[in-house]
Amino acid sequence: MASTRSVYTGPSRRLVLAFDVGTTFSGISYSILDPEQVPEIRSVTKYPAQNTGDAKIPTVIYYDANGTPRAIGAEAMREGLHELVEDEGWVKVEWFKLLMRPADIIEDTQPLPTLPADKSVVDVFADFIRYLFECAKTYIIDAHLSGSDLWKSVESRIEFVLAHPNGWEGAQQEEMREAIVLAGLIPGTSEGHSRVQFVSEGEASLHFCVQSGLTTEPLKKGEGVLIVDAGGGTIDLSAYGQRDGSKDHEFEEISAPKCHLQGSVFVTRRARVFFENLLHGSRFLEDIEVITQHFDQNSKLTFRSIDEPRFIKFGNLRDRDLSLGIRSGQLRLNGSDVADFFDPSVTCIIQAIKEQRKNAQRPITSVFLVGGFAASEWLFSQLRTALEPLGLQLCRPDTGVNKAVAEGAISFYLDHFVAVRIAKYSYGVECTVLYEEHNREHRARSSRLYTSLTGLQRLPGYFDAILRKDVHVSETEEFRRSYAMTARNTGTLRRIEESIVCYRGTLAAPQWMDEDSQMYSTLCVVEADTSKLSQSLPPLFAGGDAPTMYYRMEYDIVLSFGLTELKAQIAWRENGEEKRTPARIIYDTRK
Repeated sequence: MASTRSVYTGPSRRLVLAFDVGTTFSGISYSILDPEQVPEIRSVTKYPAQNTGDAKIPTVIYYDANGTPRAIGAEAMREGLHELVEDEGWVKVEWFKLLMRPADIIEDTQPLPTLPADKSVVDVFADFIRYLFECAKTYIIDAHLSGSDLWKSVESRIEFVLAHPNGWEGAQQEEMREAIVLAGLIPGTSEGHSRVQFVSEGEASLHFCVQSGLTTEPLKKGEGVLIVDAGGGTIDLSAYGQRDGSKDHEFEEISAPKCHLQGSVFVTRRARVFFENLLHGSRFLEDIEVITQHFDQNSKLTFRSIDEPRFIKFGNLRDRDLSLGIRSGQLRLNGSDVADFFDPSVTCIIQAIKEQRKNAQRPITSVFLVGGFAASEWLFSQLRTALEPLGLQLCRPDTGVNKAVAEGAISFYLDHFVAVRIAKYSYGVECTVLYEEHNREHRARSSRLYTSLTGLQRLPGYFDAILRKDVHVSETEEFRRSYAMTARNTGTLRRIEESIVCYRGTLAAPQWMDEDSQMYSTLCVVEADTSKLSQSLPPLFAGGDAPTMYYRMEYDIVLSFGLTELKAQIAWRENGEEKRTPARIIYDTRK
């Protein structure tokens, strides 16, 4: 199903850059938008210190003692660098993306990577993004006719798309936005922020698969497709179907996307623990780094059979210890041991696929495996063996899987195939409700009763959901609920501050915040200046012989998804006209 992309209708040339900062490898794609021309998607395929062209570079940085980046990407892997690192005391930073993960995504008990004492994850991300930007600039100037003139024509009009795992939310997007400002790519203003868009790796991968024509047949049958982006750090699962009665390239999520920390780096970590235990107390323990690196770069991807041993070359011909399986400088690994390194990741992916299929709102028979980890022959064979008896066909694109996210992110910017998404959690506010004597839940909380200014009894601690989990949300749809504040004087009503609350638990219809309380969190506080409205409020009275005077102000909380960021606003009516606060991006402050 080939895409029929429209021509670019903007008034002037623009450049769109997409950064896929992966846990282990990173890439860049871009598109030059010329008026009245159909945009094309290209990838950067040449980076400093690469011997041959490649669309990805290692996500690695070496810092010197002053915190200055000294080697990044392929430059950090060049021959002879090890001696310089030791002599100069450089510090290697890798897998730093995992430090951005939300607090509720914890699946592996092994320790996360550490950073230099004077560096935050935002600092490191900024250094790496800055490097990617310079690589993109150099490549575009060198690869295009009159490249310098082309770059000058777009350098003030560059839009950015940053891909991130399905489980990353507003807090992680905010950190990435902060990093791109720190890198000097955009100003830290509203205008600068508007030049950055985010897309989940799952949605970017869908766009790649659609562009490649891979999803044509199942979608024609009205079935859903499941995209499994198996990367270095995360496994991202996203299920989509074509919208009923829509045009060819309009899709909707049919199950809430999921994210698991079981990417390929965790296979390598389990292997390293095995090597450390095996070689403990031997003279070969000092070779752990070399052995682990060889496994990561060779044995892990080529491992095919539990019956075939793997050999890791790390020393010279005289290195020998048969009790450890070492002969002629090679460590022998049983295939069963290598399979054990993979097993938690394989099991996680299979279970996650079954869960997505179970929750999907239409049948799924096709699974597309993309991402760097998809290149593993063992992973692919184990998944296919487990899924085929379930009637699931597993497909692994034979080309471009390592460019799927970066190129898909550009397609997301240009094509916007996904029109409807599913809310992953329930969002709302904490409020009070009128006390109802006949309600058992109310009676159980009667100790908290209080009499409001209106003279009525109310209960606090109620969660009023504005947008519920699993609800379909279009890009332009709004969800709103009405609320009211009361006060003895109008001065108290000059300003509204409302906390937006998220519920992440398993209750189908959460109502009381003292139930499953640890699963509630405050995403942000939305504020509104209502001083003019408060001055126009008429006094109200409650009570009998000695009535109490009070004021009541009504307002709405409005939630919208936009593209991929959830936003909140306060709306109210003033002199018959609706007023709104600027849209505030919602993100969880928990890390």
